[in-house]
Amino acid sequence: MTITKQIPNTKMINPKILYYGFPVILLSTLNEDGTVNISPLSSSWALGDCIVLGIGLGGKAIENLERHPECVINIPEPSLWENVEQLAPYTGKKPVPDFKKQIGFTYRKEKFDICGFTPINSTTVIPTRIMECPIQIEAKVKHIRIPDYSPTFAIVETQTIHVHAHEEIIIEENHIDPNKWSPLIYNFRHYFGLGSKLGNNFRSEI
Repeated sequence: MTITKQIPNTKMINPKILYYGFPVILLSTLNEDGTVNISPLSSSWALGDCIVLGIGLGGKAIENLERHPECVINIPEPSLWENVEQLAPYTGKKPVPDFKKQIGFTYRKEKFDICGFTPINSTTVIPTRIMECPIQIEAKVKHIRIPDYSPTFAIVETQTIHVHAHEEIIIEENHIDPNKWSPLIYNFRHYFGLGSKLGNNFRSEI
């Protein structure tokens, strides 16, 4: 008996955004006066000790990184989505750039005050970590590039210096237990957690 697979119909579309499912990160950067700015981001990837960030131009995060090339990449879990969303409509940039003003952003310097997060000192870098985030990565900026073909954002290469993790998600000393850890996912401007485990990659060590 021959089983014929049904070919799904497709249609060409022109989406305004392509956030097709990325972990949310909260980027801690240093302001001019020594206070810390928090920026929610959803564009990043990691390979080895290199973490690459996609950051829009005209905001406080990129301005801070250009002046002080250190940061903390805080990774929240799904239960923190409301705290993240409380940060979403605010910018640390003053005056608020027109393009941000048009989509509803307002200025707020003290980000910790509005989102219920707690600052905690980092080990090496100056920007503080966010205590509630289960994974906190201290990093140094190595390279900032603005693509010629899309000059509205920067590609920021960072090098990991220290990784901090909540003890309850650590297994075998230096591994994150994937059965206990789930990142907050930004999926076409909606928040999700991960689903049930499907299996292991052949390179999995735990």
